[in-house]
Amino acid sequence: MFCFWHLGFPRTLVQAEALDKICELDLVITLNIPFETLKDRLSRRWIHPPSGRVYNPDFNPPHVHVRIYKVLSQIDKKEPEHFSWKGVDDITGEPLVQQEDDRPEAVAARLRQYKEVAKPVIELYKSRGVLHQFSGTETNKIWPYVYTLFSNKITPIQSKEAY
Repeated sequence: MFCFWHLGFPRTLVQAEALDKICELDLVITLNIPFETLKDRLSRRWIHPPSGRVYNPDFNPPHVHVRIYKVLSQIDKKEPEHFSWKGVDDITGEPLVQQEDDRPEAVAARLRQYKEVAKPVIELYKSRGVLHQFSGTETNKIWPYVYTLFSNKITPIQSKEAY
């Protein structure tokens, strides 16, 4: 039987035990990304609530956005480090919002909690010999290694035309 589970599940031992009852995993991946990198990326997530479209000023900015500076140095005219960011949805033009749980303080608390509950799950899959860990900060540098692992573990599905 082939099972595929989504990123971030199982997060707790209780979930892992429930998953064991329906599927035996033979491949588990964890991405080791520095805390500050995760916090910065997650806290810069903006959404269009009616559609669920997600934007990020660094990776997926909307076509129309504006930086609103909180601090502007009149002396050196350098771009200030502290700014807020506002954008509108590319399709509807409606304003984007940042959810409370995507604000930096909430993201930091969520990441700390995740680390605590996920550690036993990671140890479980490590002890079973199915855990593969990848470290880095850039998707385009990590993905080739993940892709190679998948390519070596999963048999390609043949299309009907191939028969």
